[in-house]
Order: sequence, then C-alpha cells, then structure tokens
Amino acid sequence: MKIYLLHLFLLMSFGVNLQAQNFSDSIRGKVTCNGKGVQGVVVTDGIDCTLTDKQGNYALYPNRDVRFVQMSVPAGYLPQTKKTIPLFYQEVNPEKRNTYNFELIKNPRNDTDHIFLVQADAQVTSEDDVRAYAEFLKDMKQHVQPYTGKKDVFGIDCGDIVGDTPSLYPSYIDAVSSLNFPIYRTIGNHDMTYGGRTFEYSYRTFESYFGPIYYSFNKGEAHYIVLDNCFYVNRDYQYIGYIDERTFKWLEKDLSYVPKDKLIFVVMHIPSSLQKKLRYNTLDQDETVNTAALYELLKGYDAHIISGHTHFNTNVCFNDSLMEHNTAAVCGTWWRADVNVDGTPRGYGIYEVKGNRLKWVYKSAGYPLEYQFRAYPAGASEEYPSDIIANVWNWDEDWTVSVTENGQPLTATRVYRKDPTHYTWQKDVLEPAHAPGSPNSTYLTGYNAHMFSAIAQVPGSTIKVVVTDPFGGVYEKTIVREIPSNLPAQWVFTKGGVRGGQQNAVSDRKGLYQLYQQLRSGARRKQQDSPCQYGRRALYHGRMAGRLVAVHHSGNDHKGRNGHQRKVPRTRIRNRYEILDAGVLRRR
Repeated sequence: MKIYLLHLFLLMSFGVNLQAQNFSDSIRGKVTCNGKGVQGVVVTDGIDCTLTDKQGNYALYPNRDVRFVQMSVPAGYLPQTKKTIPLFYQEVNPEKRNTYNFELIKNPRNDTDHIFLVQADAQVTSEDDVRAYAEFLKDMKQHVQPYTGKKDVFGIDCGDIVGDTPSLYPSYIDAVSSLNFPIYRTIGNHDMTYGGRTFEYSYRTFESYFGPIYYSFNKGEAHYIVLDNCFYVNRDYQYIGYIDERTFKWLEKDLSYVPKDKLIFVVMHIPSSLQKKLRYNTLDQDETVNTAALYELLKGYDAHIISGHTHFNTNVCFNDSLMEHNTAAVCGTWWRADVNVDGTPRGYGIYEVKGNRLKWVYKSAGYPLEYQFRAYPAGASEEYPSDIIANVWNWDEDWTVSVTENGQPLTATRVYRKDPTHYTWQKDVLEPAHAPGSPNSTYLTGYNAHMFSAIAQVPGSTIKVVVTDPFGGVYEKTIVREIPSNLPAQWVFTKGGVRGGQQNAVSDRKGLYQLYQQLRSGARRKQQDSPCQYGRRALYHGRMAGRLVAVHHSGNDHKGRNGHQRKVPRTRIRNRYEILDAGVLRRR
C-alpha cells in the first residue's frame, strides 16, 4: 500500500510538473490599443489559432518548429509599420522569452470603404533595376495622392520582389519606403533561397526581412489571406506551384473564424489556374497543382484570388463566386521592355472595396487611367495582316468589345494571338542582341486570350473600337485606314487562267484598290470565294485578304508570233505577293 501511494504521489507530481512545464513554455501575451485590451483578435503560431479574451490576453500551447507568433489584424485597426512592412508578427525565441505583446492602432478611417494596389514581379536584379522601380513607384504615389487622409489605402505584392538576388532586399525596402502605406507581401519563386536541402530552408531569407510566408488580416467586411505556393524541390532552380499540408491545416483554422458573408481575397505568387478546367497529373510551374483543395475550402465565400508570376494579365471567372486576377509584371519584360510578354503595359491593379462589393481596374504606368486597351490597324500583325486587332489586357467575360467601320458594325471575335507591340520589340531589339535564331525564350512574345479581331471592308475607312468594362467604364480608340503610298506604279493583276480568265490592268495604286474593294465587297463573289478551276495556271487563289496572289508587271507581258498579247503561264510569273488588308503588297 505504501509503495502504491508512493507511485501515485510521484505520478501526480510528474503531472503537476508537466503541466507547469507546458504552462511555462506556452506562447502568451496581450493585444492592446491605447493601452486597453482588444477582445476577439485571432492570434496564431502558424499551426494553432486562438482568440484574445476580454482583457486582450491569449495563450497558445507550444508547437515544434514554430518560428513566428502573429495576429490576424482585425477590421477597424492598423498594425505598427516599419518601412511599409506591417509588424503583425514577432519571431519566437523560446530561449529568451515566451511573452509576445502586440499594440494595435485604431484606424482613423472607416475601412469598410478601402482601396488596395496590387503589384507583382518587380524582380530587381541590379541597383539599376531598383532605380527603375523607384521611378515606377512615382505613378502609384500620384494615383493614391487624392485619397490621402480620406480612404484606407494599402498595398499587396504578389512576389518575385527580387530576381534571385536577396542581397537587394535592403535596396528594395529603401525604394518602396517612398510609399506611405503598408504593403502585404507574398514570396515568389525568385525570392527563394536555392541550394538548401529542403523546402523549409528556401524561405528563410525572405522571412528574415518580411516575416511569415502565410498569414491573414481583415479590412472592413473583407478577409485577406496570404499564402506561399512556391514549393522548392531542390536540384538548383526547380519548383512547382503547390500548397503544403501545414499551410492547409492553418488555413482551415483561420477560415473557421470568418463568416460566410465576408469577402475573401487569397494572395499568392503562382496562379491557381489560368483556365476554368483544371489540369491534373502534371507538375506545373505556372499553376498550383493541388488548387482543387484550395477551391474546396473557399466554397460558400465570394472569393477572389490575386496572383502574379506569369508576366501576363489574365482574369479567369471560375464561377459566380470565385475569380482569379493574374497581375502583369511591374518590370514588364524583365526591365528590357516596358510591356509584358502579352502586350500588357507594366503597371498595377487598383481594387476598391465597399462593404462586400468590389470594383477593379488595371493602371498602366505612365498612362492615364483611361488607357485600357491598344488598337492596331490592319497590317500590324505579321500572322494576321488583314485584321484590325485590339489588346484588352484586363478583359474578363463581363467586358464588351465592339468595332465599327464608318459607323457600320463589324464582327469582333476574341482570338488567341500575339501582341504586335511586344512582337516588334522582340524582332527589333531582342533578336539582334542574340545569336541568329536563338533569342532568350523567356522574353519571347506570348499568345494570349485577351485579343480581339475584326476585318474591315473598305480601304481608307474610319475604324472605331469601343471597349466597356464590367463597371460601366467606356474606352474608345479611332483608327483611320490610309491607302499606302508604297505600291508600284503599274501592275497587271490577273485573275483566272488561260481559259476564260480575265485580266485587269491598273495604272496606279488607286486602281488596284478599286479592284481590291470589288473583290472584298462581294462583287465577283464566285471567283473570290472559290479557287479557280484551272488550278495550275490560276493566278488568283482563294480569298483576297491575307492570301497569296500572283502579280506581274505589265511590261513583262509577251507577244505571240502574230503580234497579239498572250497571257503569261504561271511558270513565267517571277514574283508572288501577299495583299494585305491595309493595302500593302508584300513579296513572298
């Protein structure tokens, strides 16, 4: 009996000591504002979450490998800020202390009505890039200046702050400090530290400057979540878009405190998906491979995903309650061209939140806010020379695009094409700077799905492109199609073949255009729409615009033995030209 009681005493003592040990090792503290405790603030160590009590106190039982304790800043409050870095977190150091107090600032403005600016991929790789970035920031400062003291303004950075150059973090921080508002950042693939043995090592440097790689905060009726989906898989520069289980478990707990009527924003570097239909069984560097699990957690919320990474500007409406905004790069084409590879000018997103309603627009740096698309006359695209083209970079399914010619509507079709502005830069600047045929593939013009095409009918006509955004904003551009002056003085345009074909000699470019108009307007439609039956000797094939025609100079006609002019067989035609919709004859 004595032995039993001794064992019971020892066990009880061990339990008391264990409890005491647990209590002494717990993370605890207080959240205050003006010295008074703030109740109901979510505090987390990145694994567990808890709420502050009436006095603002909180406690979290210890977890292994915890690096930060952080609060989800509540609506109506602001965190302390240092050089645009919001200080909602503290680094955990159990050897020195286990008490972590936070002081909030009461927001002097009603944050149910707020504005945030979204930038992505500054990607500075040199001090010259930092200086260029500082110039870019002037546009942002100018835009928010009217809101100073009137609305709550903050920034969101979608990552790739540097381009594999963590030594530039201090220079970047100094440059961005010219913005007098907090910026919430996520890590990009170029912000990771490579060469370590694990994924966990890859984000240590970033954390040392900017804090946790996943966290949340609140503004008015909106809840903001910042995630890391750049998963380093070692072997030098290898990564995939992937959200790890630790992050998902934390996210589940974080969302448990968020009512379904709140507006949700999820910020991460790599897009969740750039198309409605998810791709499976692939390891992707441009999409998040386990994004379906994220969508599942967001069900029931009106949610918007904000991302970067692609140097494209793309909006994808997955359904009525979930949308992704993939933001074009601040650096354009890596500070070599001021447009992104999809033709979007370097710039940033502007989001206005009123309650749980949202309005957004893309702001091109150095341009007025009304600059929402670029229109190209026929002949601007090498691939589709007959087309009028419009690049509407912030397009989504709720936008409308209309084109008229001399007041008459034309059919405007959304197409998957290259932007002529960026392609011109590629041909004139990029390719000459590299060995022939081997330009840096990263910089090549990309096909995008926010291009629109229409085919005009009348040379010299006035083309008007009108674009309307989902919020009633109307933007327009007028293009006057001029008759080019670089056509040859005299051509024989031959249509048909030896038998029954007809020959039209025109003495000047105006005459050529008259014939061209007839063909495009439907006159001689039979010949226009159908290849000539005498295929081998046919000098005109198929449709007029964008196709090959055979043309020869009138002085090259040959005369027969009796002095009569005869038609020149196809084998005698020396030059073949493409007639462009803009009226340009291009030798082929």
